[in-house]
Amino acid sequence: MERVILHCDLNNFFASVSLLYNQTLIHSPVAVCGSKEERHGIVLAKNEIAKSFGVKTAEAIWEAKRKCPDLITLPPLYDKYTEFSEKAKAIYARYTDMIEPFGIDECWLDVTGSVMLFGSGEEIAHKIRRDIKNELGITISVGVSFNKVFAKLGSDMKKPDAVTVITKENFKQKVWPLPVEDLLFVGKRTVDKLNSAGVFTIGDVTLCEDTMLKRLFGKNGLALKNNALGLDDSPVCDIHAIQKPKSIGRSVTGGTDFNNNDEVWQTFIVLAEDIAKRLRRHKLYATGIQVHTRTTDLTVKEFSHALETPTDISIKLARAGMELFEQNYYWEMPLRSVGLRAINLKDDCAAIQQDLFGDVVGEQKQEKIEDSINSIRERFGDDVIKRGRVVDKK
Repeated sequence: MERVILHCDLNNFFASVSLLYNQTLIHSPVAVCGSKEERHGIVLAKNEIAKSFGVKTAEAIWEAKRKCPDLITLPPLYDKYTEFSEKAKAIYARYTDMIEPFGIDECWLDVTGSVMLFGSGEEIAHKIRRDIKNELGITISVGVSFNKVFAKLGSDMKKPDAVTVITKENFKQKVWPLPVEDLLFVGKRTVDKLNSAGVFTIGDVTLCEDTMLKRLFGKNGLALKNNALGLDDSPVCDIHAIQKPKSIGRSVTGGTDFNNNDEVWQTFIVLAEDIAKRLRRHKLYATGIQVHTRTTDLTVKEFSHALETPTDISIKLARAGMELFEQNYYWEMPLRSVGLRAINLKDDCAAIQQDLFGDVVGEQKQEKIEDSINSIRERFGDDVIKRGRVVDKK
């Protein structure tokens, strides 16, 4: 089923909310500005009247007033902006739970599963537009498309208080003639490079050779072309989804320098126990290990390799880290700090290949031991039980 993605952009958000509390200025050119005293004297937002004079976001107040001498400046009301942002999300949530914020005033919505209940993407967009206007007193522009990049482009095309639909049938006519800077994630430096190569429109990007784009921008160049071709398939992230970490690690600077393997091994045991605890909290397994070193002359080096089998067992992480350390560090000088990191993490519900010749029974016993240790520590505190290897001999 073709996806139905909305991008909702609250129009002139800061200015619109501020004017709700300054109704007498509603027909005047108004800009919300940072404090000149705190050296933040720039335009944060402007209303449509100020915009018609050429006032731009992020320009200095004196520049804005030169364009519009009657410009009225207001201080920001951050608490109110947060309040209205949350109220807008509550309205979006009536139509879908797939809501991904993109700043305080913008959100993507995946309403693919809602069209049977509320009508087409365009109909849902108009319902949201009316709800925002009637309940919050501000306006919104909504882009409707089959991917996030074009939905964002649609919300920018018609403002304020508008809905723009970009489909698989019309996107070449609507999108390709637009300047390349209108495409999501294309900044000034990217525009300059593209312009110097004779690329000025989004359509021009689709005609570029992959090799040229890769030479100019690396893999981001190919992503740029895919976006222009309408091939963006990035999902809308559920607002309630917990983002799992891609790696988990810790480093420590000793009270004195590390001078031998024994001191590093003791430290790795402590670091690995903390890492393993966090892996279990997030229900993740490590498939690789990384070691960090910083010498007394502040030279930093990092080494990594894959583990034979994924693990969340602290002693296995510590041993793997120590083996990697001994293979790569020869004590040319003492170490100021060392670190350990679990990398290339896998969800615990993912299929995990066991080592055919490994000690599976022993690992299961070790997991039970660590579960027991963690239970004791959660109940009585981290210091109530320690490995003998890290107990202060004195």
